[in-house]
Amino acid sequence: MIKKKQLMLVATLATTILVLGCSLLTAQAQSMAVVTASFNDDGSVKQPVGWRKWVFVGAPLTPNALNGGNAPFPEYHNVYVEPSAFDAYEKTGKWPEGTQIAKELTTIYQNNNDDVGSSAEVSGRGFQQGEFSGLELTIKDSKRFPDMAGGWAYFSFGHKPQPYEASAKAFPEESCNACHAANAADDFVFTQFYPVLRAAKGN
Repeated sequence: MIKKKQLMLVATLATTILVLGCSLLTAQAQSMAVVTASFNDDGSVKQPVGWRKWVFVGAPLTPNALNGGNAPFPEYHNVYVEPSAFDAYEKTGKWPEGTQIAKELTTIYQNNNDDVGSSAEVSGRGFQQGEFSGLELTIKDSKRFPDMAGGWAYFSFGHKPQPYEASAKAFPEESCNACHAANAADDFVFTQFYPVLRAAKGN
């Protein structure tokens, strides 16, 4: 009788451990779940919601005045990563499927700017941000975009002041992927320009 009770106790403990283990794995999987983009029936992506509350990682600037008057990307690029994708990147060092990275453009603030485009402000002479001038989105989704290098697709909701377009279709692969593949430091992402991302990956 005692042996039977012992066996029942062992079985109960084993079941409890199994249930707890499954619960922990489920919780871990849920914590790694990535919030993905929303798409329309025609394949276009919907404008992301609340991107300015995502994780801000940096704002590169290559102004016209420092590039012969015709820079390919003359505005500030305020870059935001959707928080659940950022969390996954911190934990794994890799960009998960479903990653969304938003890039909102702003003009250079105008205030008697000099010949290199800078202005004198209370903090000193330099470059300040002006007005919103466009919104772009990058998505990693290999299943939806199997023909895009790296599974990354690139979208623009308008290179203009607000309001931006409600939806956008992916650019052709040759428009963006080739440049990212050749020059971006980490899985088509220009991590070399964003110390926040380099620090996150190091954890």
